[in-house]
Amino acid sequence: MPVGLGPLPVLHPVPGFRLGIASAGIKRAGRKDVVIMEAAEGSSIAGVFTLNAFCAAPVTLCRQHLGQSPRYLLVNTGNANAGTGNPGMQAALKTCAALAELVGVDSKQVLPFSTGVIGELLPADKVIGALPAALENLDENNWAQAAEGIMTTDTLPKGVSRQITLAGETVTVTGISKGAGMIKPNMATMLGYIATDAKVAQPVLQGLLREAADLSFNRITIDGDTSTNDCCMLIATGQTQAVEITEAAGEDYTLLADTIKAVMLELAQAIVRDGEGATKFVTVQVNGGNNRDECLDVGYAISHSPLIKTALFASDPNWGRILAAVGRAGVPDLDVEKIDVYLDQACITRNGGRAEEYTEAQGAAIMAQAEITIRIELGRGEHSETLWTTDLSHEYVRINAEYRT
Repeated sequence: MPVGLGPLPVLHPVPGFRLGIASAGIKRAGRKDVVIMEAAEGSSIAGVFTLNAFCAAPVTLCRQHLGQSPRYLLVNTGNANAGTGNPGMQAALKTCAALAELVGVDSKQVLPFSTGVIGELLPADKVIGALPAALENLDENNWAQAAEGIMTTDTLPKGVSRQITLAGETVTVTGISKGAGMIKPNMATMLGYIATDAKVAQPVLQGLLREAADLSFNRITIDGDTSTNDCCMLIATGQTQAVEITEAAGEDYTLLADTIKAVMLELAQAIVRDGEGATKFVTVQVNGGNNRDECLDVGYAISHSPLIKTALFASDPNWGRILAAVGRAGVPDLDVEKIDVYLDQACITRNGGRAEEYTEAQGAAIMAQAEITIRIELGRGEHSETLWTTDLSHEYVRINAEYRT
């Protein structure tokens, strides 16, 4: 059951960006599993993609097409089209060409996205058969339906929307994401789409997306597995033209950037809250490091530890597992006598040993909560990093054992 994740909020339409949803019956008859997104002509589009060497055919095509003034995004669920070699590439190209012909653009102006089972060839004809219905359904108000249309093992759709004022005009930032398992992004999330009607130069938008992804989607993990299909896209339609942002500086840029970062962080945390079988939402905060990397090394050692994750599921304050993870994180010349460990505000170890005031009952009460913070004070420097993760439950094993059956 999702942890603290409720129904979708109001998702404001973004002028110049329409979404259409249809059913191709890729995995199950009648399921809405194809989404088309249309960006107004002249829009800027930025993207970040998985670093998995076995990246899917659509990821390769997206990278190639991103610099070709793309206008359409084509998403399918139920099939990842990854590990499919040249036939998979030909299937992805076929769907791009079919959509391009229907809307009158070059096929390189279509960005394809797939998510689902790895190793099975994309049924291109099924996707193509659903394109007319998805195009007929195009509407600026279809964000909520699109959030459902990109789901796989997600239990709830995920979306966030904010509005700000730039030069006296209202500017909207709306986004959706999907993901619940195979989550340890190495750039972004499983799939994420954020759009704004602000006018932003593409190089500025690309830099902003990379920065925002690093602070959000690159700080979440459920199981430590980086997907073959991770993609995150940021679209600026330019329909609100009171301000044109051409450099990463100034009050307007800062306000827009902060809003996009906030939307992406909430979308990323929603993925953790809906992690497969998750019963706990866990913040792992590492302070006092010499640099970013050693803070992240400690944070991921904790977040990926099956022993810590199962203790979280059992609400067992077995803090020795946390110490062991910190110790094996690979931080050079780590002085354990300087390290303090906290569960929420309760200090469980101080100067490398159990804190005198800590009690097992105190730890058990905190571990029974649905939301928990594990805080590590390294005592080495001024750097801090924060990650978000989940526990590891029986349900996670069941979902992934039965994923294809």
